[in-house]
Amino acid sequence: MDLRFSPEENQFREELRTFFREKVPASIREKVMESRHLSKEELVQSHKILHAKGLTVPHWPKEWGGADWTPVQHFIYTEELQFNGVPQPLPFNVSMCGPVVIAFGTEEQKHRFLPRMAALDDWWCQGFSEPGAGSDLAGLKTTAVRQGDHFIVNGQKTWTTSAQYANWIFCLCRTDPTAKKQLGISFILIDMKTPGIIVRPIQTMDGGHEVNEVFFDDVKVPIENLVGQEHRGWDCAKFLLGNERTGIARVGYSKQRVQRIKELAGQVKAGDRPLIEDERFREKIAAVEVELKALEMTQMRVLSEERHRKDRLPNPKSSILKIKGSEIQQRTTELMLEIAGPLALPYQPEENDAEFGSNEPPLDLDWAAPAAPSYFNNRKVSIYGGSNEIQRNIICKAVLGL
Repeated sequence: MDLRFSPEENQFREELRTFFREKVPASIREKVMESRHLSKEELVQSHKILHAKGLTVPHWPKEWGGADWTPVQHFIYTEELQFNGVPQPLPFNVSMCGPVVIAFGTEEQKHRFLPRMAALDDWWCQGFSEPGAGSDLAGLKTTAVRQGDHFIVNGQKTWTTSAQYANWIFCLCRTDPTAKKQLGISFILIDMKTPGIIVRPIQTMDGGHEVNEVFFDDVKVPIENLVGQEHRGWDCAKFLLGNERTGIARVGYSKQRVQRIKELAGQVKAGDRPLIEDERFREKIAAVEVELKALEMTQMRVLSEERHRKDRLPNPKSSILKIKGSEIQQRTTELMLEIAGPLALPYQPEENDAEFGSNEPPLDLDWAAPAAPSYFNNRKVSIYGGSNEIQRNIICKAVLGL
């Protein structure tokens, strides 16, 4: 197998890299590379820049704004986007709900929702997880009862990322309580401005507001917002989660993080020499790089297979990408925390600091400050999108045939 890129593919990479570095503000890209939170305005600004160039939904069919790229070009696009610190186009729009509407939606739904998703004229969020129904998503209890030409939705969703910004939510709701767990569930699109919806923030341990609880109290939703067949929403959910798991691999992001680790390890001292000169630390970096190269090759194989699949079912091999991608992301945050050491602790001035001659932190800790929040925040990566334990079950059944 020849793993080298062709001259045309290298030119394609260079064009994307130049565009990302020249057109997306450096202040935004630096925040991404330093694992700092972006504001809604910064996310919208970056998305709009990409959309104007036709770079938000290249994986969609061409009739809906996609690009007729090869699997290798798609891989290069994702890698350069992540490596250069460009915020990914809002995944709830372009990688989750959009592909479901394309695959299962009516023509009216496609014309109504897809252009606004691609342009981020609508901000979508995901209503899947519930209290008691996370990894076991089929245990969800939010109900949608059909009354005439509407559903009446009642229940609660949790860990809903960016619900405070969203004006639409795609939800899994139980429409047949007598059916088996995976059956009797429907995929429904809900306007967040509908009366009866309450969004309550969940503050994460780093002080951020990324996730929320969403409550539905007799929320009235038109029947035409049902995607696919009633009671067959689990098909939509499996399709969506397959796409999400492929994206969770984040090879470019991990490559950028490894580069950052090497740079910082060359600056931080371990005793009387830079940490990068410590053999055991170099071994840890090398181990991550080996696994990252294997993940990169596996992702390219999965993308190539997707090109030739005729069904709409998710490729079960995406579970491999999800497992290894999330583990590598977590490992890189561990290495960053190891470099920062006690410098990752938040500085809290004490009243008696003056007794020791200073009221200021002794060092410039800007680079170290995000290390601990990023480490803790990335613990979730092996859980969302289907926990890694569940992914191993999928691999055993659908890939290995055990």
